[in-house]
Amino acid sequence: MPPMAQRKTTKDVVCAVTGSNGLPIGNPSPERISHVSWDAEAGPVSCREGNDTVLNSEYELVSHVVSTDDDPSLNPWTFRSVFIGLGLSAFSSALAEIYYFKPQTLTVSPMFLAIISYVIGTAMDTFIPRRGIFSWLNPHPFNKKENAFVIIMASAAANAALATEVLAVQRLYYNVDPNPAASIFLLFSSQLLGYGIGGLLRSVLVYPSKMFYPSVLPLVSMLDTFFRDGTMVQRKIQVFWTIFSIIFVWELFPEWIFPLLTGFSVFCLAAPNNPAVSRLFGGSNGNEGLGVFSICFDWLYISALNPFTVPLKALISALFGYILCIAVFTAVFYGDVWKARNFPFLSQVLFYENGTLYDQSLIMDANYQVNPQLVAEQGLPYYASTWVVYLIATNLALAATIMHLLIWNHGDLRAAWTWLSPASFWRTWNEFDWRFWKYDGRHREVKVTDDLDPHYVQMLKYPDTPSSWYGLIAVLSLVVAFVFIYKSDSTLPWWGLVIALLLATIFILFVVALYAMTGVPLSIQTFVQMVAGYLHPGKPMANMYFVLYSYNTMNQAQLLLRDLKVAQYVKLPPRAAFVAQIIGTVFGATINFVLMNSIISNRHDTLLSIQGSNVWSGQQVQQYNSQAIVWGGLSSELFSIGSRYHWVPLSYVIGLFLPVPFWLVHRYWPKLRTDFIYTPLICGFVGTLAAGINTSALSFLIVGFASQWWLRTRCPHWFRKYNYVVAAALDGGTQVMVFILSFAVFGAAGYAHLFPSWWGANQAGNYDHCMLLQ
Repeated sequence: MPPMAQRKTTKDVVCAVTGSNGLPIGNPSPERISHVSWDAEAGPVSCREGNDTVLNSEYELVSHVVSTDDDPSLNPWTFRSVFIGLGLSAFSSALAEIYYFKPQTLTVSPMFLAIISYVIGTAMDTFIPRRGIFSWLNPHPFNKKENAFVIIMASAAANAALATEVLAVQRLYYNVDPNPAASIFLLFSSQLLGYGIGGLLRSVLVYPSKMFYPSVLPLVSMLDTFFRDGTMVQRKIQVFWTIFSIIFVWELFPEWIFPLLTGFSVFCLAAPNNPAVSRLFGGSNGNEGLGVFSICFDWLYISALNPFTVPLKALISALFGYILCIAVFTAVFYGDVWKARNFPFLSQVLFYENGTLYDQSLIMDANYQVNPQLVAEQGLPYYASTWVVYLIATNLALAATIMHLLIWNHGDLRAAWTWLSPASFWRTWNEFDWRFWKYDGRHREVKVTDDLDPHYVQMLKYPDTPSSWYGLIAVLSLVVAFVFIYKSDSTLPWWGLVIALLLATIFILFVVALYAMTGVPLSIQTFVQMVAGYLHPGKPMANMYFVLYSYNTMNQAQLLLRDLKVAQYVKLPPRAAFVAQIIGTVFGATINFVLMNSIISNRHDTLLSIQGSNVWSGQQVQQYNSQAIVWGGLSSELFSIGSRYHWVPLSYVIGLFLPVPFWLVHRYWPKLRTDFIYTPLICGFVGTLAAGINTSALSFLIVGFASQWWLRTRCPHWFRKYNYVVAAALDGGTQVMVFILSFAVFGAAGYAHLFPSWWGANQAGNYDHCMLLQ
């Protein structure tokens, strides 16, 4: 090991390529900033740090956990990378769209794509000759940048485009069949609009070290491990494949053979026939209970938000929110707030006052519009009270996000709006060159500071993607959106589209910033559905298009910015990342549309039926349409001031003030450390147990604190070397096994094969043996 005094730090390299004013000297050459000396065991450390130094800041974390080394000679532009990328894009987009119309759900994660692409790329490298006629198929060893190029392209295509859901609802329920060419352009505009807006904000949401996207660190650590040399790296590879193999075999038990391990509760086993015990301590099945003191041994559920990656501050706020959630849900239900005792403890559907399911078809006319007279006859529907708490918590969290970031992170985000000042605007205007295709990508005015991600410093050697490219995508997508909503039967007016995009832009800045700093995503879907319901009452189709251009735009921007951070960590040139994202998105959306049309044409009646079949189901289309009807037709009646659920919109106003007391306390009494509190996350986690399998919550917190507090402070050397590698191995092994089980026994191939019922697999009731509540 070389003496610490001889090691170079990122700061040393930065100083070597910048002047005294902090600006790069010309355009740094690859030779000047391509390499930062790395210790084989602990990564880059300064002369003031030892191997047991605790990583306290985001800058230290991304400098030590992720390699800042870069080899500019590694070429991502190969036939192999494009071939594998297109193949996996077709595979992931086809699966996503097909399983949108299946009774089972199946997702393809970036981690799964990373492992599969690594295996395929390595196989092509191994078996295709590097000389002779096939040398162009295998020009050099498969490298990290090729793998990252493939991952970014395939992950951009790995979701069913939300526009296909809108088009499916139109065809199935409204007898509206837009022109195929217009539909394709709708998909392109709705998928790319978020890319354009997000790309323009990348200097705020990607380049700084504070925006470190903790959720991608396991993926990047895995790529580092696969493609680096050295004894320590070999040990990491052994650890990765050992953990991968163990969890791969282990997941067979909680997922199929022994599902009691999904949620082990002593209380349920002691009192299996007590409904109160089931509500409070049960949780191994969907909408069963809160899962208090239950332990989950299924990594699939524990890692819905990987606890190895969530920062300690976020975990503390999550713990507070989790405790409040248990208290509030219990108080609301047993206090009979909003007639809670009439309805199930946990549910997301609508009910009549007597607790029976609300028949939404009885309040709609022949054109699927909500009829006020029919609503008066049927009565307004009710929600389960815990779901109302979830809606309130979501609005509190979204509003608190804006205020929290404005007062705590104003300096980090100010670049997003300072360009609007007259001086900045005129300077930009005077420097603007409409010949954007001649932009050479040279970084002329990058001020390198301690807050700038050291990985971004390494990216300065590559030509940047011009902001004009992202701006052009945003403008073209916007024009297409305006044309489509007027040439089709969208019922969304132009000003509704403008409001949707304004909301999307605001939330891209604040919600994505929170996600980038904590790894915790927030959904704006219910909020924008409610806003659309107020703006366009009685128009469910307008509601769907409003959600498409607000919620989906923000979601796409978040995916783009996350993948740009991955590209920055692995030093994939910006233009390669841009091309990979655009190709994956456009190619995936096209496949989505083709398959959606084919499935609806051939399975029209099955998709309209309530039960569907064991192979095809329209449940997700039905649910999406029902949500649009409820939010589009009943928002005013349910959520206006003086109505039954008026605290849902009022909570947004209240949420704006929640972060202020903590900020004031920290300003005058900093030793109380209220800067550790993320009020948006506390609010968001107050509703976290409203749906799904809840036994994983406690296990998530235990693993999270063990990683981010105990390991990080007590065993920092181990944390640096293995924390994120183990996280990647657990995720990878789990997702590969679940993918196999989905086809083998869970019905993805048509028929489900449950494991024979026994004490550890209670197929007739809840797996944890708590009372099955009707």
